[in-house]
Amino acid sequence: MSVAGLIRLGDNTLVLGQRLSEWCGHAPALEEDIAIANIALDLIGQTQLWLGLAGAREGAGRTADTLAFTRDAWDFRNLLMVEQPNQDFAVTMMRQFLFDAWHFEALRALKTHDDAEIAAIAQKSFKEVTYHRERATDMVVALGDGTEESRTRMQGALDRMWPYAGEMFTTDADDLTDMVALRPHFDAHVMTALARATLTCPPSEFAHQGGKTGARHSEHLGHMLATMQVLPRSYPDATW
Repeated sequence: MSVAGLIRLGDNTLVLGQRLSEWCGHAPALEEDIAIANIALDLIGQTQLWLGLAGAREGAGRTADTLAFTRDAWDFRNLLMVEQPNQDFAVTMMRQFLFDAWHFEALRALKTHDDAEIAAIAQKSFKEVTYHRERATDMVVALGDGTEESRTRMQGALDRMWPYAGEMFTTDADDLTDMVALRPHFDAHVMTALARATLTCPPSEFAHQGGKTGARHSEHLGHMLATMQVLPRSYPDATW
């Protein structure tokens, strides 16, 4: 069992949860503000489980908190997609939709993992992510097939986020399941939703890569971590 694989899953949920939390008090409607905050909390809760297990398996004395707050950007193993800035609500929802479609399939595969602790975390998380995927899909369809303005914004968001989707389906020995095998079910769900949303999937197969292996991250991750980590780094011995 790869500790690196656990860290990848935890870093994805940590970074996206932090990104979503930036909408708190700023979403375009009260209902969206509350919903996004709740999804962010779900993801941070999943982070605690994945990184907590990674720290325990690693045996080096690191906890979920130290993994989250004391590593530098080059030590993170999250997908490049989740570290991209929120920009506007369209980009946020498209990023969420694509991530949720992948996350749903990854957790569904991990629910039957041979490692009982991994399977248990996946089973718990899958219940939350089922709702995340349903909600993000409904929002993409509603906005894509909405007004001319909302459709234009959602198409622009899809064009921006799609080149980051391919990295989700690269796989190596550190992954806890075969990520390539998830692609057909992902495509089936995404393409059906995009058709309902009257959105056109970009034809290019180009994919930004390097986040999950730590080979490269965008400049956005460092800026985000500077905000997220400033308190525990400034007061490393503080207790509540």
